[in-house]
Amino acid sequence: MIKNILIISSNYTGHGHKSITESLSEKFEIVPDVKIHVVDGFSLGGSTLLRVGKMYGPITRNSEHLWKVIWDITSVKVPFVNHLIEMKIKNNFLDLLEKVKPDLILTVHPNFNGSVLNILEKNDIHIPFVTLIADLISISPFWADNRASYVISPTKEAKEKCIEFGVASEKIKVIGFPVRERFYQQMPKQIDHYSPNKPLNCLLMSGGEGVGHMGKMAKTLIDTFNFNITIVAGRNEKLQEHLNKTLVKKYGSEKVKIYGFTRDIQDLIASSDIAFIRSSPNVMMEAVSCNTPIVITGALPGQEAGNPMFAEKYHLAITCESMNDLVPTINELLDNNVAMLKEIKKSQQAYVDPQIPENIVNFILNIPGEDLQPAGVAHEVSLNSINYES
Repeated sequence: MIKNILIISSNYTGHGHKSITESLSEKFEIVPDVKIHVVDGFSLGGSTLLRVGKMYGPITRNSEHLWKVIWDITSVKVPFVNHLIEMKIKNNFLDLLEKVKPDLILTVHPNFNGSVLNILEKNDIHIPFVTLIADLISISPFWADNRASYVISPTKEAKEKCIEFGVASEKIKVIGFPVRERFYQQMPKQIDHYSPNKPLNCLLMSGGEGVGHMGKMAKTLIDTFNFNITIVAGRNEKLQEHLNKTLVKKYGSEKVKIYGFTRDIQDLIASSDIAFIRSSPNVMMEAVSCNTPIVITGALPGQEAGNPMFAEKYHLAITCESMNDLVPTINELLDNNVAMLKEIKKSQQAYVDPQIPENIVNFILNIPGEDLQPAGVAHEVSLNSINYES
């Protein structure tokens, strides 16, 4: 029976992996006799690998071109990258296994699939291994390793990509994208019409790293439509300071509100009539769970490239590809008594499923014993009896 679960996540490569981990932890923690231990995979590689993880924010914030180069190169060097990470984390990971003695390992970050499976295989360690894909459609080949016991996919599109990468179809389970419970508990706002005399409330954000042309966008939305603006600058303190000095000074604190990183983001999303976001899968699915119409304002090359198309396919959002398109895009949303806004809200309501985190947890806890053997792993490790530490 599965009682101890080791979750390998990440604290610094965006906020999505951490949010997914939290959504599952909420459900694991209410199951009697089940204990979880969460570790930042980058921390297992010591200060060097941890610095690599922390570089994600500055790179994606300041140089999308560089990030695309990194994505393209590493995507064709999967065995090599897996080997490098394996060498960096091996000793600390084996020590962690002795400490936690997990019945199952769950990874929610692509960099720790092949590397961890290499370590398990080379050390003849038999521990069931499950991958949960944290992207929607443009998945990295690092997510796809056929040695895993199972791969949990958020979408059928991601499953198809996994199959292309060589994972057996029967190992891939499409369950959905898990979102933290507090996003499902929000009361959706009703939008019946738009009038400049009764301005809509709009949220501008672009993930935990705070990137994008939010200042210019806010000015256009205020000057053209008289919208009330809330901006979340994330961890980008310089951006937050700049927006306070420019936008708030010009329009006043009633018209424009600026936040840094906030743990109450669900309240800001739910209280907004429109959310202007980049196509981070986590932020997108949180907005959908709050039933807030989305305008997608950009996509990070690589893992986010297909997300705007995915969102439009299911009528969860509308895409604004440039600042020149902003006013026409908003006019399209507001035409015919906000008909498109209403359509997006209706589609989101049909798409969202609050049971996804619980369904994932139930699937993991009820995997039949005969299905848990990772390919190429033949010997069960002997782990000392050590008390669990949360």
